[in-house]
Amino acid sequence: MKLFLRGVMVLVLAAFVSECAEFLINMILARELGESGMGRYMTVLPLIFLIMMLASFELPVSISKIVAEKDAKYHQKMLRDVLHLTIVLTAALFVVVAVGMPFVPIFDSYPPLLKWMVLFMIPLVSFSSIARGYFMGKEDMGKIALANLLRRLIQLLLLVGVYQFFEFERPTALLVAFFTLAASELVVFLYLFYFFIVSYQNLKVLPRESLGRKELRKDLVAISGPTTALRIFHSLTHAVQPFLIKAAIIQAGVPAEAANDQFGMLAGVAMSIGFFPAFIAHSFMVILIPTVAKHHAAGEHGKLQKLLQHVMLLTLFYGVPAVGVFYFYAEPLTSLFFHSDNAAYYLQLLWPYFLLHYFIIPMQAYLIGLGLLKDAFIHTVWATIVSYTTIYLLGSQPEWQMAGVIVGMNAGTVLLTLLHFLTVCKKIGVAWASKAEPKNT
Repeated sequence: MKLFLRGVMVLVLAAFVSECAEFLINMILARELGESGMGRYMTVLPLIFLIMMLASFELPVSISKIVAEKDAKYHQKMLRDVLHLTIVLTAALFVVVAVGMPFVPIFDSYPPLLKWMVLFMIPLVSFSSIARGYFMGKEDMGKIALANLLRRLIQLLLLVGVYQFFEFERPTALLVAFFTLAASELVVFLYLFYFFIVSYQNLKVLPRESLGRKELRKDLVAISGPTTALRIFHSLTHAVQPFLIKAAIIQAGVPAEAANDQFGMLAGVAMSIGFFPAFIAHSFMVILIPTVAKHHAAGEHGKLQKLLQHVMLLTLFYGVPAVGVFYFYAEPLTSLFFHSDNAAYYLQLLWPYFLLHYFIIPMQAYLIGLGLLKDAFIHTVWATIVSYTTIYLLGSQPEWQMAGVIVGMNAGTVLLTLLHFLTVCKKIGVAWASKAEPKNT
């Protein structure tokens, strides 16, 4: 538990600074791009993140789990085989994306350079994912924390510098925003891969044994396959979400331009503020996956139960005050971006959505560590069906509009929280009766 808490503290401190930087990034973007530009930025961003997620092949999750479960003597040859496999997968994805991009209509409304930027980021994300997974599995959270910090600080410094010294038209300013994101990813890649090469060289002096390529691929696919499917579904639904929300409120009678502006305030302002404390939940997730995998492999369900209790209490400890601040100070918080009564109203209505997501993120890490990836996927599918159905049915009503959209978002989150929590409790043998004994197998 001490090692766990120490790792969490390192990640939380770095993530706090990163989130402060991201908060400032979104403030700068909101002011430089305006409501319309922010709406365009937030509309295409989920699609870019989907491609980057595919480029990672979920290697941070699968490698960290394997490294945590296997002895160090297997690591060097395992990493060598993973590198070879990643080269092949990255090349294949690069070709697929390059060929497929011209057929994706959304890119037609953005400068052509955006497509080249996305292609440039694919190999960066792929190979930095190997290093990230290895350091996560070794519980070397200092490097992970610094990498996350570098990504945001570099982007912030570039945005401040470029927008301070140059004047751009809105379309060019939008492209600059995307290119600062790519530049920050390049810095993270150089940092992580340098230390990965150093660690890889150090492994050569240790006794070595091979897992066998077939066994390694089987282990990677068993973890990365379902996790990638989950992330693809999650990314696809988030890529569709802007269009669903806009279509719903347009159906309710909101003009198209106003719908774009309202979505920009929802995604770029209210969501940016509400997810600010989620850096703590993501810090839990990074360290929980290898920790839970290690305890589960050893059959230590008692430790898993205590760990879950600690994580839930810590989440409650920071989550409730956070959403309280969002609710009662919504107007001054949203005014940091630009004055908008709508943005403050959205932030207040979304408090259940934010609070429950602080619990969902570490519980998803539990499901991954326990090997319940199929359950996590099914839960997400059902929650999304409920959420998106409610979003459209209520959001398209003239008397509901964006309020109905937010009710749908809250409803899906409640369902997902309950499904995750009950499944985790069942797997690790959480006893609802006071005299029940912990599950040992």
